Formats: sequence, structure tokens, C-alpha cells
Amino acid sequence: MFNKKMVSKIKEISARINDLATKRTQLELRGINEGSRSDRMIQRLQPTSLVDKTQVYGRQEEKAALLELLLSNDGSDNKASVIPIIGMGGIGKTTLAQLLYNDTCIQNSFDDKAWVCVSDDFNAIKIAKTILQSIAPDCCTNVNDLNLLQVKLKEKLAGKKFLLVLDDIWNESYLELTNLLSPFGVGTKIIVTTRSHDVSSIMGTVEAYPLQQLSEEDCLSVFSQHALRANDFSGHPELKEVGEIIVKKCNGLPLAAKAIGGLLRTRLDYEAWKGISESEIWGIPEEKCSIIPALRLSYHHLPSHLKRCFAYCSILHKDYEFGEEEIILLWKAEGFLQPASPGIQLEVLGSQYFRDLVSRSFFQTSTRNKSRFVMHDLVNDLAQSVAGDICSKLEDDKQLRFLEGTRHSSYVRGWFDGMKKFEAFNQTKHLRTFLQLSGSSWAAKGNCYLSNNVLFDLLPKLRCLRVLSLKGYRIIELPNFFQNLIHLRYLDFSHTTIESLPDSIFTLYNLETLLLYGCRSLQNLPSNLPILVNLRVLDITYTPSMKGIPFGIGNLTNLRKLSDFVLGKGDGHHIQEMKNLLNLKGKLCISGLENIVNAQDAWEAKLIYKSGLGTLELKWSREFDINRNKEVEEEVLNLLEPHKKLEELFIQDYGGIKFPIWMNSSLQNLSSLVLKGCKNCVSLPSIGKLPLLKNLSIAGLDELKKVGIEFYGENHSNAFALLQSLSFENMPRWKEWDLVDEQVEKFPSLIELSIKNCPQLLGRLPNHLRSLEKLEIRDCAQMVVSLSDLPKLSELVIHACAELVLRDDADFLSIKEVNLSSVVKFSTATERLVSTSTTLEHCKIDSCEGLTYLSLKKLGLLGSVRKLEIYKCPQLVLLEPDELEEAEEELNSLASSSFPSKTALNCWEGCLTIFVPWRSLKFVTVHKWWFHFQTFESCLN
Repeated sequence: MFNKKMVSKIKEISARINDLATKRTQLELRGINEGSRSDRMIQRLQPTSLVDKTQVYGRQEEKAALLELLLSNDGSDNKASVIPIIGMGGIGKTTLAQLLYNDTCIQNSFDDKAWVCVSDDFNAIKIAKTILQSIAPDCCTNVNDLNLLQVKLKEKLAGKKFLLVLDDIWNESYLELTNLLSPFGVGTKIIVTTRSHDVSSIMGTVEAYPLQQLSEEDCLSVFSQHALRANDFSGHPELKEVGEIIVKKCNGLPLAAKAIGGLLRTRLDYEAWKGISESEIWGIPEEKCSIIPALRLSYHHLPSHLKRCFAYCSILHKDYEFGEEEIILLWKAEGFLQPASPGIQLEVLGSQYFRDLVSRSFFQTSTRNKSRFVMHDLVNDLAQSVAGDICSKLEDDKQLRFLEGTRHSSYVRGWFDGMKKFEAFNQTKHLRTFLQLSGSSWAAKGNCYLSNNVLFDLLPKLRCLRVLSLKGYRIIELPNFFQNLIHLRYLDFSHTTIESLPDSIFTLYNLETLLLYGCRSLQNLPSNLPILVNLRVLDITYTPSMKGIPFGIGNLTNLRKLSDFVLGKGDGHHIQEMKNLLNLKGKLCISGLENIVNAQDAWEAKLIYKSGLGTLELKWSREFDINRNKEVEEEVLNLLEPHKKLEELFIQDYGGIKFPIWMNSSLQNLSSLVLKGCKNCVSLPSIGKLPLLKNLSIAGLDELKKVGIEFYGENHSNAFALLQSLSFENMPRWKEWDLVDEQVEKFPSLIELSIKNCPQLLGRLPNHLRSLEKLEIRDCAQMVVSLSDLPKLSELVIHACAELVLRDDADFLSIKEVNLSSVVKFSTATERLVSTSTTLEHCKIDSCEGLTYLSLKKLGLLGSVRKLEIYKCPQLVLLEPDELEEAEEELNSLASSSFPSKTALNCWEGCLTIFVPWRSLKFVTVHKWWFHFQTFESCLN
């Protein structure tokens, strides 16, 4: 019966395809690859080099920065200097290039210049001809040989300074682009505008200049200029409020502001403007709004596999920040990642897709979090436009009815979500994506509630689901409904309050991704979880109640990401199961290592063969009781040697006395090392020669008394060559830091040094810290802080130390912030910290009873300081007698000057905050006036 039905359906589909093929021939339609762009796209208006400067707003900083590059003499190796300007469509790349091209400084600095609008029809012969005609109008007009054209072009440009603008390049072919640049050498500056990061990386000789959105104020000026022929709303105040609403929709995109402003230019009635403010830009006819075809062109240039992935992202709400892995996992669950050949890993392919969309400016790096991405509002609208009814999203302010053809949906989690919110889902019979997105920071922490009706009645009906996300809800217990959702590939219960998963999860044999991140009440995973052999991602990060990983986890050989491997009490031997998990990538945390009784079990984990791991965390219990065996733990750590490609290593609460030898030299790629709570260790590993180590943190080594020569490794010269951050914390018995040969440079790249709560530490800091920018020393009661030459030091914090000493060679030319508190003794004039600095902005001195003298004149507080705070320094004197006499003279000159002192003083007080305990000072009145006058005078200068 089944076969007969399928045969009938296949015949029906074949007949429809044949019918469509016949109609295609009759209508003379072309395939996408036969004519890659429609005539309408090819005939679109191309911009020229001319610009009306009166209609351009903002971009002053960008223009100045690029002018500096264009006018600098940086040509080398017989190559032209190529400066890419990159950004999404409509952001203003061409306008900025026009401003530069027509600038007076450019006119006076270059012998010749040329403008070529390359666009999406890349033709090297046409480009070469256009350039030649710009500098020699009668040259080679009938020549169509690229070699002859480029030879002639090189001859014409020999010895000349030449500016070329290549506007709107789409071609990403390395060979064609490099060949295009071959006639140009030193003396030629080329501006390239493009939406593609790939074009930028191929052509650019300097770092690409990414163009950001206009400020709302500048965008409003662009809009009003084109709508009202004025740069503000003074002539039409009644339209200002609705105009601002319209401009918010443009989200900093000048082309959108220009296009909509032009649309309203002949319609100055409030109702027309209100209608636009309440509609979507994508609802405006294309012929009336140029931003739509400008952005749609980017979409048409995408290959088909990227079009599908991009359209799917229409379910992301505007301003939603997303991570690369998050989107790749969704694409994978929906079956969008289809390798062209076997052997290509889906995660690698997904990353390539994602980076392609970033390169083409569909995704942009978030300004708030550089590790996350956003879609511009209009790009989000574009995605929704091309996705049609297949993708829909619930939004709080809109009543939406899903169509039967809707396949993918999302919604923003609320405080309490009941069945009424999800009424639209009743129309969908084949929904594949039920994706919940967090709308606020509080919503990510399990503060929201979901009606049981949704769990028990709605979700079991959505039998075609591939993606289900219920993260952030206060769900304690899940119904046993997974047998109805056998197509699920992606399941996210992160930040819920569930204590366990139902046993029916074993029916999800297609499941690829299981996210339980932040489920703090989760105690166990189902014992039948290892049946899910297609599982590739299991994330149980931050699940402190987890008692252990189920036996048989080693059967999940397709796992690419396993965030945590938890060894329960009595289950230490389960670590052997890791030997089969050869495909693990990224980060892995193994905890409960104190439960390993037989150290040889640790070797069976075969960590040394797991080359895909970039970060490894090894954790023992924080309880150091009598059941802990130091010798066993030493052997366990020794046998857990990771692969030599490991980049980050974290060891916590290890109970052995010494660290294994493999830490000294095996990890040649290691960039970060954290040793925390290893209370029994009496020495540090010899890690000074690890070539790529940049961050080192050592904390809670209670038995460590000396950091000696072993720390630096053999031949300790230039030890820690690339180390940028070094911190020591909570080391109660540490007394000595042996610097060995102080004349030999160590830590040449160190930027931050922090030493906290080391009460017995004596001695001095290393010399020659010429890269140090931040020094923080706290709660080191016996330490004499001796400062030498620190030319790049910008922030200094010293709290609760025995003494502050400035050595003869001490110099602080870059200091910006000084914070001294509870320092018992000052051996030298403290103002030397800043006396030669013109950069100090904030100086705070608190509870330093040993500080007796501080000269404001020598402190250098005349120009840069914005805040001075002095608390609880009863012995402090701020002026000496000779300075008092000079201060009185300055006060007299102030009184006879033409400055309106009262107004000036109020202005000055508005930009500088001073906290001074007057009872502890001498010469109170003189100090007050002297300080105000000097600082105000410097502000005027």
C-alpha cells in the first residue's frame, strides 16, 4: 500500500515538473546561472565621483582618518597603497569616497586621479580603459587587449602620484583582483569600496576601514535635508516628532534616510508622514525607495546555500545578539549544511557559511560584545522579505496568525507565557522550529514561567519539530512527551530549574544538540542517554548539582562538544570511557578527579590523542580531607597529559605536592595557564620557556614559600617572552620571589601585574618591565614596593603594603591613575610618581598616615587631572613656605585680571571633582585658591 501511494505521488510530481519545464521554454525564462543578474539590476544607476557636500552630514572623523592615510608616504616594495572602505549596502561608503576624491588636499597632492564604478559587472578591460581615459582621453580608445592597456597605463603613471577609486567591488576572485592591481606601483593610492571582507583582505595593503552607522542626529539631518530641503525641522515643527520615529527605523543607514526623505519630499502633511512611520520600509514600492533594491542586490549575489541560511535568520528579532556556534547549530538541525563532498565536517562547513555572511556584511560584530553578532534592522527586514511566510516571529505588539506553510518560528520570552500567547501555532501543522529568544538580561536566569498547558497540550502536537528551545523558564519537571517529537535534532533547556530529564528522551534518536547550560538543579542525566548515538553537542556547563555522567557515555562517538565530564563518587573508573570520544573539540572540563582510585584509569582517557581540544579544565574537590591521596593525585595528573596543541589549561584544587614534567615543555601552543587552589604544591612548574604563554594566574598555593629559579626554566634569559598578564593571589606562606640575575631581562611583554593577599611576601619586583601598563598590589603587609623605570605604566594601585620606594631611575611618563591606600611608609617624595607626567587624570590617596608632604606644584596637576581625592592623611602638608609666597602673588594677579573669576570658578568646578579633608591641611585658604587658579588657567590654554 505504501509503495503504491509513493509511486502515485512521484508520477504526480514528475508531471508538474514537466509542465513547468514546458512553460519555462514558452516564456523564454533563463536559469539563475545562465544570466546571473536581471536586466533591471544591470541597468541600475551607477554613482559618479561628484557629490553635493551640503547634503552630507557626519563622517568628519572618518574623512580625517582616511585623508591621513592617503597623504602619508607609505608606499613600499613597488606596490600601490590600497585602502579598503567596507560596510553594508547603504551605509555611505561611496559618499565617503566622493568626499575624499573631491577634497582640496587631494587635488593639491596628486598629479592625476580616476574614478571607476566597478559594480557587480566586473570587466578588467573596461576598468583599464576608464582609468586610461581619465588621465589620457585620446589613448587606446579602440584597444581591447588587457595586456596592452595595462602596459600603457603603467607607462602613463610612471613617476606620478595617482589616486584611483574603485567603487563597489563585488568580485572575490583572487587572481582577477590581483591582476587588476598589477599596473600600479609606488605613488599610487587606491580607495576600494566594498561590502565584502574577502575583497578587502585580497586587495588591501592596510587594515580595512569599517564604516559604522551614522549617529541619530546626523541621520535626522540627512532625512530632513531630503524631505524638507533643510537640515532641521524649524520650518515644520509639527513634523519633528514623527520624523524622529521614521529616522529610528533607518537605524543609522544614510541611504534609507535619503530614500524615505525623498519619498516624503512632496508630501508635507502629518498623516502621510505618520503612515510611513507606522509601516515597514519593505512595504514601500521598490521604485519609490532605493534602499530596497540596494540591499536586495546583496541577497541576489549570495549562492543558493547562503540564501537559505540567511532567510532562516529572519526568525531572529531585531537587536538580538547571537553567537556563531548558536546559529550553526540551528542551521545544522534544519539540514541546511550540505557538504559538497564527503569528509567535510558539518561544524567546519557551518563556520564557513557564517563567516561568508559576516564577510558580506549581513552579520555585523556587536558593539557591546565583540564575540557576538547582530543584524542591522533593515537587513533583518530583508531576511523577512525573502523568507516570506515560511519564517514568522511572535512579537509582543503584533497579533500574528501563522499560515499553514509556516515552518520556522521564534518568540521573546515573557514573565508568564500562557496558551493565549501561542494561539497562532494552532494553524501550523508542519512547524519545524519553536525557538525562544531572551529579551532581557533577567530572562536568562530562570525568572520566567511557562503554562503547563503549553507543555502538555501544545508541544506534543508539533510532531514535525526539529528545533525546540524552552530556555530560561522555571520548569521543574518535564512531561514524558518526547515520543511524539522523534524528529527533534536540537533541544535547549538551558537556565531552567529541571532536576532531571524524562526517560522518553531515548526516543530522540535524531537528536544532535542537547543544551542544559546553567541548569543548577539538574542532578542526573538519563541512564539511557548513551542510546542517542547521533548526539554531537552536550552542554552541561554550570550544573553544580550534577552527580555524575551516566555509564556508557563512551558510545557517543559522534560527540564534538562535551562541556563537562563529571566523575561521581565511586565512579572514578568511568573516565576510561573518554578514550572513544576522539572527535571532541573546543573546551572540556573534567571534574571529580579525586574519585579516581586507580591512577591508570586516567591514562585510559587518552587525552594526549585528543588534538581538537583547545581548552582543558581539570578539577578536584575543594575539600582536602584525609581521604585524599597525594601520590595518586600526582600520578593522575601526570597521566592526564593533554595533546601538545592545547591552548588553555586550568588546574583547580589538585592535591599533589608537585606538578608533572609535561607542563614544563610539552605544551608549545599554550597561551593561558591557571593554577588555583593547589594547596599542597611547594613549587611551581618550569614554564618560563613556553613560547606562546600570554596569561598566567596562580592562586591559593598555600604551601608555596619561594618562587625560585625553576620557575623561569633553563637559561632564564628572556623568560616569559610573550607573557602579558601575571597574577599571584592568596598565597599565605609565600615569602620570596627570587629574581635570579636581575640584569637579565625577563617578562619583556608584561602588560598587567597583580599581587594580592600575600601577607609574608618580601623583596622587590622584577626590573625592566618596560611594557607594564597596570600594576596592582594589595594586602601584602610586609612588602616593600620598589618601583623602577616603568615608562608605559598608566594605572598604579597599592593597598595595605609596608612601604613605597621610588628608585633613582623611576620614571612615569604615561601614568593616568594613581590609587594609594593604607601604605605605612613613604621613603621618597611621592610626587615623583607624577611630577613628569602630563597625562594624570585621577589621583586618590587614602589612609596613608606616613605621608607627610605632597607638593601640588610638582604633582603636575596643572593640566590633565580631573579628580583628586585625599582621605585620612592627618600628617599631610600640601604647600611649603616658598610655594605659599608664590601662591599669594598669583592670587593678586588673578584679582587684577580681566577674568570674571566667579563665573570662571563655577565653570571649572563643573568639570573637576575634589574631595579634601580640610581639617588635616595647612594653608587651607591659599591651597584652595592656588589650586583652582592653576587648573582653570590650564583649561583655558
